[in-house]
Amino acid sequence: MRIDIQSDSRKVLPGDTFIAIKGIDRDGHDYIEKAIENGATKIIAEHGNYSVETVIVEDTEKYLIQYLHEHYDPYIRKLKLIGITGTNGKTTSAFLMHTALNQLGKKTGYIGTVGFYVKDKIRSLANTTPNLYTLYSIFLECLEMGVEQVVLEVSSQAICGHRVEGLLFDYAVFTNLTEDHLDFHKTMENYALAKQQLFRQLKPGGKAIVNVDDDYKDYFLLERNHNITFGTKESDYQIGDIKMNTMGSVFTLTHQDETTLLKTPLIGEYNIYNLMITVIVLSDMGISMDMIKNLCAHLNAPVGRMETMNYLDNRIIVDYAHTPDAMEKLIHTVKSVCDGNIYAVFGCTGSREREKRPVMMKLATTLCKYVIVTIDDLHEEEAQDIVADMLKDNHNENYEVELDRRKAIEKGIQKLNHHDILLIMGKGHEDVIIVKDKKIPFNDVEVVREILEEKKALS
Repeated sequence: MRIDIQSDSRKVLPGDTFIAIKGIDRDGHDYIEKAIENGATKIIAEHGNYSVETVIVEDTEKYLIQYLHEHYDPYIRKLKLIGITGTNGKTTSAFLMHTALNQLGKKTGYIGTVGFYVKDKIRSLANTTPNLYTLYSIFLECLEMGVEQVVLEVSSQAICGHRVEGLLFDYAVFTNLTEDHLDFHKTMENYALAKQQLFRQLKPGGKAIVNVDDDYKDYFLLERNHNITFGTKESDYQIGDIKMNTMGSVFTLTHQDETTLLKTPLIGEYNIYNLMITVIVLSDMGISMDMIKNLCAHLNAPVGRMETMNYLDNRIIVDYAHTPDAMEKLIHTVKSVCDGNIYAVFGCTGSREREKRPVMMKLATTLCKYVIVTIDDLHEEEAQDIVADMLKDNHNENYEVELDRRKAIEKGIQKLNHHDILLIMGKGHEDVIIVKDKKIPFNDVEVVREILEEKKALS
């Protein structure tokens, strides 16, 4: 099934209706004539008079949302929707659940940071949570493929931008809340309230799954909902006795007075929290704990999330960590299982949240043996200005600056001696570095593999 109204003039086919949506960077009204050239026979706009049937409305975005709901909700409601929100852990949590459900034979879609998946990757997505039009298109595609449920990462920007408006969820999940996107939300309360909206969009009988160890939990424990709690504190699903090594983690889970020992190849307390979301949803769906236990032992994180490669007797780990909280948790996790030294390669994103830069630099230089500062996505900023912010009030001297990210990774690998770990942080799964209006192809994992192959050839 194809949606018969288009907001992208490039996708218009003969006989389609084109709706002109005003975006941040572009105004759909500028593309109306192109849509008509491509065969649009009807235009919905906020102003103007055109050579085909034209309908003028006050707000085209609101019109589109209403149109989608009126015409396609009867189909979309056949899907079970699982929405996951929080600062960190959305991607890993969602991907683990998508993988587990597919392994159980429950055909499941995933929509989020690493793309659109139904078992295997279908395509990449421009945003963690696409706009509502794209979501509906994906949902209809999922239905045609026999998908039963879809797991979505739901960002705060998506909620504020009406990208999930009117959708009703079977499960709403809260992972955690730490400082991020405050250039947009201004305060942590605004940030929490934005994410809270997801928990007001549960279907009748839907469940809210909430991490009670997080300081902001009360924003998500709404009286109106059926709440399921988890964490190390007293909760419906209580985590205990966590042990870790380089091979993975072991922990106990207590639910309804029964305690189960769970093993996972994932390392880090935060990854146990991520895994717990899958455990709870499966348990709530009626999957036995024995089956869940078996699944946990074989579930791996998605690409770019603690993705590990071996080099001699050392390890190289690529991770998406791009906030102070995520960085600190990652380094502490790695330190707990590392017999040697920890080295780091990272940069900070341009054109946003300058206050995070010196914090992350101090964390890295304090917790790691040595740090190589490089670039991340620059956007509209100059690399030197970003680095200058990172080095503010930094009194540690165990670092160098290498603005060529490939050379920085090479230098990091060269530092490794015996049983050391190199952390390459910030980009994770991403395939480009953004510099102004250019997207330069670059993937940390691929670069590491190329460098290691070159070293192997020379040895």
